Amino acid sequence: MLFSRKSDRPTAPALARPAPAEPLVGVPAGLVSLAKTAAVSLDKHGAAGRRAAVYLVVDRSGSMADYFRDGSVQHLADRVLGLCVNLDDDGAVPLVFFDSRPYPIVDICLDQYEGVVARQHQSHGGEHTMGGTRYTLAMRAVIDHYLASEAGDPALVVFQTDGAPQDEEATRLELARASKLPLFWAFVGFGPHQVPFLRQLDTLGGRAVDNASYFHAGADPMSVPDADLYDGITAEYGAWLTAARREGLLA
Repeated sequence: MLFSRKSDRPTAPALARPAPAEPLVGVPAGLVSLAKTAAVSLDKHGAAGRRAAVYLVVDRSGSMADYFRDGSVQHLADRVLGLCVNLDDDGAVPLVFFDSRPYPIVDICLDQYEGVVARQHQSHGGEHTMGGTRYTLAMRAVIDHYLASEAGDPALVVFQTDGAPQDEEATRLELARASKLPLFWAFVGFGPHQVPFLRQLDTLGGRAVDNASYFHAGADPMSVPDADLYDGITAEYGAWLTAARREGLLA
């Protein structure tokens, strides 16, 4: 079980004094505009000026096939790299695929980001092997990766999905447990309809702090203006930073 320590509670790594976030040098030309737009949203929502590890979680269930095929998932990955430029210090975003099975985490790096989603998708068998929807597989993978990194900064986890999971109750429990860690979960919905379960997670009770948000990108995620997407991801992140400091989760 994930939190199998004596108290059955997650233990965050010791947090060093926060380092100021400064944009990375050597940003590829294709990401410069995205990084600037992301910076505006971070500043608007009180989340600029502090480092954070940025993760991208991607739903690889069968209903996501069209979004892999039309480039929507890669489109989101590029925009998450725009956040990474402003927040992270290593120029890499861990990519976490999930369906009904776990997948190895790979880094999306600034110097080799183009087409990485399609390559990873095909390396796992492409559309022929897409499975069900179990959020907890991805959540546990992110938490384990973050704890193992012994990072001194919080994490902003962009978690994309197009529907509710098969493990709803376990997901609620996982999110509540994770509220004791310096991780914020920005859920991004794809699809023609809102995902009520993600709204439930956004307002879930029993958490140490409100550690999640929800933005719906719609049936055509690539048509969402970059500024709107970034606002959707960062709108509650700044407030979480404040609450996490108050609760002693952040230095």
